[in-house]
Amino acid sequence: MADWIPDELGDGYEQRTIPLGDDPDGEGVVEATLVRRVPGLSYDAAVIYVHGFSDYFFQKELADFFTERGFAFYALDLRKCGRSRREGQTGHYVSDLALYDAELDQALAIVRSETGDKPVVLSAHSTGGLILPLWLDRLNRQPGGSKRAGVSGLILNSPWFDLQGKSWMRTVGTRAIAAVARVRPKSFLKLPHTDAYGKSLHIGAYGEWDFNVAWKPLEGFPVSYGWLTAVRRGHAALHRGLDIGVPSLVLRSTKSTFASTYSAAVDDADAVLDVRQIARWAGCLGNAMTVAPIEGARHDVFISKDESRKAAYATVDAWLRATHLISG
Repeated sequence: MADWIPDELGDGYEQRTIPLGDDPDGEGVVEATLVRRVPGLSYDAAVIYVHGFSDYFFQKELADFFTERGFAFYALDLRKCGRSRREGQTGHYVSDLALYDAELDQALAIVRSETGDKPVVLSAHSTGGLILPLWLDRLNRQPGGSKRAGVSGLILNSPWFDLQGKSWMRTVGTRAIAAVARVRPKSFLKLPHTDAYGKSLHIGAYGEWDFNVAWKPLEGFPVSYGWLTAVRRGHAALHRGLDIGVPSLVLRSTKSTFASTYSAAVDDADAVLDVRQIARWAGCLGNAMTVAPIEGARHDVFISKDESRKAAYATVDAWLRATHLISG
């Protein structure tokens, strides 16, 4: 059994390796990394956070928000992402999003072993916001469903529910990508360079957030044909309708602004996803669902500018109280 060791975030944070064995995609041994904010003497619930593509967990303010409300806080760096990526591995690559079930199952088991029968809330950003609903839908088909597994709610932050861009990319373009993926899955698409979103965030450019740019590059990781095909299969499953078995909250910006280079316009809009698609497909989650547009929010609403960030946290607080996941 792996031990908790100090995490790079410093005092108050620890990490634990989750061994996953040989990579089904042929890139050696894979591992995931569970991070926790060192628990206090008591807590009423737990939360597990999952990052998006070209991302990892670094948002200490998010952890503070939950711990101040009586949650034990955990975050998962998925295989080949952030803390979990090993030499020679293609960053963020999987051929099937269901492969993540292995680390999600283990992370949930670890959290429940530490917190007992306390309710667990799941939270995810962007691609993580697609991965978690798909996993929960599979979990909910098991005896007793998601709630018996210990999950009581889901909070999604700008989830990736469809492929942004021109409509032909969602039809003939998707089929062409899948065709290439069958013969060259780890080859990268030639996409326009952009670092606008990354520069809007990082303290070394125009932003206020300090993060490891090797784990979260300002221009993002390259996108492979095989990985994008896995995502498109996930989108198709979502669009057919899921039943995650628990209430959900979907946070998003009120507008999207796409740019190849930084300007102030990307500071108060989603510069990565089309927010109209998030609004369109949110109802496919099943169970009770709340959508909350946040004025002026970035793609990651929890690292938006101050006013929007406060609005996002207030929305989450109200939802947690309305769903009786916290008292008051």
